Parts: sequence; structure tokens; C-alpha cells
Amino acid sequence: MRRTYRIPGLVLTEHEITVPLDHDRPDGPTITVFAREVADPDGVDRPFLVFLQGGPGCEAPRPFTPGGLPWMSRALRDYRVLMLDQRGTGRSSPIGALAGLTAAEQAAHLRCFRADSIVRDAELVRRALGAPRWSVLGQSFGGFCVVTYLSIAPEGLAEAFVTGGLPPLQRSTDEVYRATYQRVIDRNRAYYARYPEDRARVRAIHERLERDPVRLPSGDRLRVRRFRQLGLLLGMSDGAERLHYLLELPIDSPAFLHDVESALSFARNPIYAVLHEACYADGCATRWSAHRLLPAELEEPDAFTGEMVYPWMFEDYGALAPLRGAAEILAEEAWRPLYDPDRLRRNDVPSSAAIYAEDMYVERAFSEETAKTIRGMKPWLTNEYEHNGVRADERVFDRLVALARGRA
Repeated sequence: MRRTYRIPGLVLTEHEITVPLDHDRPDGPTITVFAREVADPDGVDRPFLVFLQGGPGCEAPRPFTPGGLPWMSRALRDYRVLMLDQRGTGRSSPIGALAGLTAAEQAAHLRCFRADSIVRDAELVRRALGAPRWSVLGQSFGGFCVVTYLSIAPEGLAEAFVTGGLPPLQRSTDEVYRATYQRVIDRNRAYYARYPEDRARVRAIHERLERDPVRLPSGDRLRVRRFRQLGLLLGMSDGAERLHYLLELPIDSPAFLHDVESALSFARNPIYAVLHEACYADGCATRWSAHRLLPAELEEPDAFTGEMVYPWMFEDYGALAPLRGAAEILAEEAWRPLYDPDRLRRNDVPSSAAIYAEDMYVERAFSEETAKTIRGMKPWLTNEYEHNGVRADERVFDRLVALARGRA
């Protein structure tokens, strides 16, 4: 399917491609992958830049105006941008039908939704569009996908850009969560240094949630452990303010309850809940790493956790309950490696990466190790931006292009 239409300042072309559910079984069941091509009216023949969204389990952003996404404003000067809805997200085939399957059948299906499958989808899309080598930009988990791309299909790439998403190589998920939990502790301290009066407010909310059954709009009970997950906001440039303004609201108000539920969108994006730890599993089983390694300091009455996923979520989030058995199976899965260090050491694709010095979600030290492994990778270590730097300022992408092209 191909359909083109125009909005002010942009030409948009929609593509739907049929791909195997399991790329190791090309004659087996199929799913659909959706991608939206975004071009400047004078740039419809420019080379492609594929945007790989963070997540996992989140669709690509939707374009509204040429300046709606700062990085896209810069990208459209050189490229057509292909916004890929990674399998299972957005307009690509959804996973909602899994509710009627057994836990083992659900797990077998969801095994096919990691970065390696996303990359193989992208290669089929590239061939279907008749594109030569194209460039890729990966944000957060999308950066993990870019490093997977460099590992398994570098022949499809002209350039590779990563922002806030150079993954650890050949490290266990336990190593990952030990490191990122320390970053979460740091953010708790920084938050209360900025908003010290919120400490008493958070403790009062905890007491109320322990005492009374407070219900969210979905009907789920808001428990303390779910409320703590609002700390996932703290890794973004506006995260401390978003959390502070949410805490200002009366706990009994519809605004507070709706804002809590919308901030914790795991029910909307179930792939994230099921496969978040697995996206770090480079040849190992996760066995609920974040749950096992939760520091005592983050169980204090005023503490917040981060983006970590826990087994109890498949009880407290009613929408996730049908996937509880599958999540348990996948937590014991001995996942195959996502990256090929030997191939990365031979890399010849011009590459650059923004590493955010104080990133709460992706450990800086591990990202720097990975940058040293990828031959020719030009890292840019900065504390000017948070994890969402590429979404906040077009200069981030501009610098990545300049680095990869040897102009900076």
C-alpha cells in the first residue's frame, strides 16, 4: 500500500509492508509494518533517513508541521525521513489478539519483537522501496536498534546516528540495573534538592495510598509501588517540573488520577512492559533483574523508581494481567545475542553518537565502552542535554551529522 498526501510544508507518503512474524521462518505467519515518509516539498527525492523510536514498544512520532520536531527540521534539509512504526506499535500489526492465546503461545509470539526483528523489518522495507543504502537515526532504544543494524546488516547503511542509546555490549542485565539504579538514586537526591517541600507531600500520598483504596480512571488501584514509578519522568529535561506540578494536584482530583495514569503508559504500550529487560539481554536471561536488585534506598517512604519493570506490574495494571504468564516465561528466556562485537570492530559505516553524561536511563560508562568498540564511531559526550536532547534541540542532530561526516 502506498498513499501520498500533503499538509502545510510537508509531503507525506504512507507505506505498508508485509513481513514474516519470525524472520527465521520466512514462510510462516506474517504481520504488517507501517512507515510514513516525510519530505520537504522540494526534497521528495532526497536520500532516506530512517528514524528508530525509543521504547521498546512505542510508535514513531506523528508529524504535524515542518518545525514540530526540532531534529526533523534539520533532517529535512538533507533527507526524506522515514518514520517506522516498529512491529507491534502504531499502525503496524498490533499485539492485542494475544489475549486469546496460552501463555506459552504469547511468549512465542513476543520473542519476535526485539531489536533484531525490527532491523530485519527495516531491511525488507528498504528493499521494497527500492532504496540504496540509507541513513538511520536511533533515539534511546532506537539507538540499540542502530547498533544491532551495524551488527547484522551494515550493508544497508550509509550513515548511523545514535542519541542517548549506545547499549552495553556483552554485559548482563544485572550489571545494567546495578548501574542505572545508582543514576535513579542520584535523580531522587537532585529532585528533592530542587523541591524539598515535596518530600512531605510524597510521604503523605504514600500514607493515603496505604490506608485507602484510591482508584485510577481505569479502575486499577493506585498502590505505592505504582506511584513510585513516576520517577521515570526524572530523566527528561522537563521531568522534575512535570513531577512537581503533578504532585501539586489534590490526590482526590480527576486531574491527579488522570495525570498519574497517563504518565505511566505501560498499559498503552504492553511490549515495553514485557520486553524492556529483554532489550538489554545480550545473550543472557533477565530473571527480573530490576526486581531482584532494587536498592533499599528506593524503598524509602519518599523514593521514586525509574523506568524499570517489575513482575507485580502484571497484577497491578489490569491491562497487563493477560500477559503475566508470558512475561514470566520470557524472564527465564536465554536470549540470543543482539550485537556482534567482532563485526562492530570492523565497522565501515560513518557513525556518531550523543552520549549524555548524566543519562538516567542508559549508563554513560557502558556507552563509552561501546563507542570504543565500534570502529570509526565518533562519540560526543555532553552534559548540556538530558536523555531527550534530540527532541529538545535541533543542534543535537546537526552535530551528529557533522561528526559522522568529519566536519566537527
